[in-house]
Amino acid sequence: MTEPTVEDVRRFIAAGLECRHLEVEGDGRHFFATIVSPAFEGLPRVRRHQQVYQALGDKMREQIHALSMKTLTPAEWAAENQPHHH
Repeated sequence: MTEPTVEDVRRFIAAGLECRHLEVEGDGRHFFATIVSPAFEGLPRVRRHQQVYQALGDKMREQIHALSMKTLTPAEWAAENQPHHH
């Protein structure tokens, strides 16, 4: 089994989860994903992560040993990315 590329991981997540924004970085062994989805509304972080793992399904279970993720709702993402006025 070849190691997944960043593109593979992106595609797998996007296929299983409605994403408003999706960024994946990594080197084939360690991945970091920033995932913004309305599906995360009202869920604690652990449930959000479970949804992502579900989206990835079996194809990734063998391959992704280190997937770190930041899971945000569209509102959280907007709040994080607006210019801060002091």
